[in-house]
Amino acid sequence: MPVHDWTRVIAGTFHHFHHEWISCISRTLNSGLLPSEYYAMAEQITGGLGPDVVALGNPDSTSAHDDNGSEGFGGPGDGGLAIALPKTRFTAKAEVEIYAEKRSRVVIRHRSGDDVVAVIEIVSPGNKSTRYALRSFVDKALELLRAGIHLLIIDVIPAGSRDPQGIHGAIWDNIDEEDQPFSLPPGEPLTMVAYTGGLERQAFIEPVAVGKPLPDMPLFLRPPRHVMVPLEATYQAAFAGVPERWRREL
Repeated sequence: MPVHDWTRVIAGTFHHFHHEWISCISRTLNSGLLPSEYYAMAEQITGGLGPDVVALGNPDSTSAHDDNGSEGFGGPGDGGLAIALPKTRFTAKAEVEIYAEKRSRVVIRHRSGDDVVAVIEIVSPGNKSTRYALRSFVDKALELLRAGIHLLIIDVIPAGSRDPQGIHGAIWDNIDEEDQPFSLPPGEPLTMVAYTGGLERQAFIEPVAVGKPLPDMPLFLRPPRHVMVPLEATYQAAFAGVPERWRREL
């Protein structure tokens, strides 16, 4: 199914779809895609990160352990785990020294302490509605990355005047000011981007055009170890939950 132009419907319609997609992604991750020591939930993170958000995903560490102290990767129950860095059309890397609305996102936690390892954010029209809203979203993303939490951002809202190079361009400008700024390819105004948190930030970017299928994207647990999130399949499942009256508009 090609990704739709969500600017054609009211914000409440996308809000409904957003929650459907969050649920679909969470169920998929918990149905064997994540290694057994991780789990995903739809949660809200507002304001500061607080003490419960621990940087288990810090790339400076070299191994993960389950509750018994054994290695958390490479054995039974590892789901769809991949141990090599993913290949996307664009990558970026930088050495480095939300949100306006209360909305749910997918939070991945490790069962030993239930610490946050990674977050999946789906950008909404509200995140781009004002300069302040966009700044708040970017600041929250940067806060998560500084805490060593890995981040997958799904942006099916076309780039506009406030984010001319998409959500990744807005975020990356604050990470690597000395590098060449990121530019979206012509005709591909949507952005899927996966980040590794910690001292060394890496970004794996897939621009997408309206009317094209969504790519699977990496979700990092302990870089380079990651799982590939099936965005197209979960998008289709979520879209089926949109009322027919609005599906016709799209």
